[in-house]
Amino acid sequence: MSDLALRPASPVGDLLVMVRRSTRLTMRNGDALLTSLALPIMLMLLFVYLFGGAIDTGTEYVTYVVPGVIMLCASFGASLTAVAVTNDMTGGIIDRFRSLDVRGAAVLGGHVAASTARNLVSTAIVLGVAFLIGFRPSASFVDWLAAVGLLVVAIVALSWAAAAVGLLARTPEAAGGFTFFVMFLPYPSSAFVPVETMPSWIHGFADNQPFTPLIESLRGFLLGTPVGDSPWIALAWCVGILGVAVAATGRLFRRRTR
Repeated sequence: MSDLALRPASPVGDLLVMVRRSTRLTMRNGDALLTSLALPIMLMLLFVYLFGGAIDTGTEYVTYVVPGVIMLCASFGASLTAVAVTNDMTGGIIDRFRSLDVRGAAVLGGHVAASTARNLVSTAIVLGVAFLIGFRPSASFVDWLAAVGLLVVAIVALSWAAAAVGLLARTPEAAGGFTFFVMFLPYPSSAFVPVETMPSWIHGFADNQPFTPLIESLRGFLLGTPVGDSPWIALAWCVGILGVAVAATGRLFRRRTR
């Protein structure tokens, strides 16, 4: 008998069943899982060993670049939610869920929860490799909690945004294009080089996009350096993205299923 047949008749029960389902789908999609784990590590090794010697950041380059790679890992992993949601919407499974009175919020929440868990595992692996190649954070226990908390909020916000894109896209291929957009955003930020070293015409965008305050906050928390108002700016970005994305997914899901 399926999990859906045995589920408790409650929103929380629906959500837990959908989380288990999305986690199983993640484990079965080996190619996407391997890419989400391997790509950030490969990029980190590429930047550290091929470009790091030519980039002056005032510290060891591996120390500078790891927070940016963590956000790159999180953004790419979260963006895969778009493809998963589009697969659901085009594969006919949503009609079956509706016949079982499973709420759309539970289906989308399951994808977001699975994305969050997947990304935290990916981040742990990235940090493990970073330690092996010389990353030495000086964060206190409270700093680690702050870094993890901000990262979780960012992943949830990006995953809900990806879910909205998945509802808009008509094919998984179209949804997959979102991954390229999200992977691009960390580059014109402080992820890999200081913003001050970029051409002046790009400073405004680099300073005022969500990834720069997120990365600067993680860098400050992990390295024990002053963070200024970056965490509050990053949190404001995340809350804003999350609020818009949740509202959009509700409307889009109703439109796609009526």
